[in-house]
Amino acid sequence: MGADISNLTIIETASDASVTSPSSTVAVTKPVPKRLGRSVSECLATIKGIQLRDSPRKHLEDCSVHTPTVCDVNRTPSKKDRVRQRWSERDEACFGTPIDSILDQDFDFEKNLALFNKQAVYDEINAQRPDIVRHADTSRRSQKYRHNENVIASVPAMYRQVVVPAPGLKEYVTDDGLVIPSIMPDLRHQLLSVAERMGLTEERQAELMGRAATEMALQLLGGGHRLNPHNVHQWPTVVALCGSNRQGAVAVNCARQLASHGVKTVVFLLDPTHLTTQLTHELALFRHTNNKLITTVQELPTVAVDLIVLALADELGSQLHKARYRAAAEWANENRAPVLALDPPPAGTPGVDTKFSLVPVLPLAHSLDNGKLYLCNLAFPQQVFKEVGIKYSSPFGPKFVIPLHPNDT
Repeated sequence: MGADISNLTIIETASDASVTSPSSTVAVTKPVPKRLGRSVSECLATIKGIQLRDSPRKHLEDCSVHTPTVCDVNRTPSKKDRVRQRWSERDEACFGTPIDSILDQDFDFEKNLALFNKQAVYDEINAQRPDIVRHADTSRRSQKYRHNENVIASVPAMYRQVVVPAPGLKEYVTDDGLVIPSIMPDLRHQLLSVAERMGLTEERQAELMGRAATEMALQLLGGGHRLNPHNVHQWPTVVALCGSNRQGAVAVNCARQLASHGVKTVVFLLDPTHLTTQLTHELALFRHTNNKLITTVQELPTVAVDLIVLALADELGSQLHKARYRAAAEWANENRAPVLALDPPPAGTPGVDTKFSLVPVLPLAHSLDNGKLYLCNLAFPQQVFKEVGIKYSSPFGPKFVIPLHPNDT
């Protein structure tokens, strides 16, 4: 039998079968897309095994192919592997839906826009506006007022709240459109006399008007931008030119109140030999401020000041013929500071360019030489106006001083 064997060849040995080829590869399965008709939970249940990936930071030449063994498959997944598996399941659930059929369809814009009827929505909005006449709708909700509407119906505004028996030649209007008539000097004198008889003495009237003049002066000086502790190197200076009259007493009162705000004040007396009782009382209070009180023009500041309070003449324009007055008026014009006149003559203060004028209660018929007019409230009771025949309703509102504009209409 052995004679019949002509060629003997070894096909395979046991040692050859146990040798693993170094060029063997490992098949890595990709996430299976979610099939149509299957829920997310079913897709998640189909994903099993541990997906390991090499770090992208390792060089390609240093990477070695790992062959999963029986121990790798059967071992308990680590925490890092479970996190990777959880993220892999989420990616498959989110991006596993096939979209080939969706990409082949064109989006119908006209059909989508037809779902929103813009005209019907606009009609519904306009129907709720209260300024459009419409039929009664009992099913509509309760009325809600807009920010520019009032719940209580207001009466028409009365623009002539002040009526005088003998008006002057001019009329003025406030910022709110209220008409303020001018009055004659005789009616002004009568009005102030009745108020004094009822208890509003000259001292009280001077205090109220001095307070209003102080408020105006502080604003003209710059207000909080100028008067603050960080700006002491530019502290303002105010000069009050005072005559021996009611206006002069108001100017001294204003200078005293400005001094209480830290403003440097200088009071000039036009006629120190003839002082009224009211002016004497105001000067006694002003001396306690330790500010400057002068009686000659030569003592006036030679440098520019910030504001001049003018009270040289009364409303009748008296004491304008004296040489001292002309010298004081020339100094005021040469100084070029803004001038605030207190109850000046209707025709203006001769020789002085006035920029602002403050008048009490009701104005006279002032000329343009008095600059811009402001009206201050002296808090006269209603009975004072009634006694002199004036129908009066306060035009001041929340303010103590209001601007007046010529009524050209």
